[in-house]
Amino acid sequence: MTRHLQVTRLRPEAREEYFRLHQEVWPEVQERLVASGIRDYTIFLQGDLLIGTFDHVGDDFDADMRAMAADAATQRWWALTEPCQEPLPEARAAGTTWADAVEVWHLP
Repeated sequence: MTRHLQVTRLRPEAREEYFRLHQEVWPEVQERLVASGIRDYTIFLQGDLLIGTFDHVGDDFDADMRAMAADAATQRWWALTEPCQEPLPEARAAGTTWADAVEVWHLP
């Protein structure tokens, strides 16, 4: 299992829409997350920063992320959620929306 934390910025004008969307995440999107080995996924908001944490239980994280990105329902979901987000410079440079954080310390 690997633990992940990602960060992006929530556009202030999209706050209500983003919250509305996440009141009922589509079942097919949730199913794809589980099929891609994602467990214990939580998104927090601190100020204007969205902070996502999750565990990955698969053997090939990159392949699982490619499968998720290729999923039609996930693509439709992202088409709604991504305009609500403003990538941090680190994410923008990598061509993504969410920037990966580096784990510095963990108390098991």
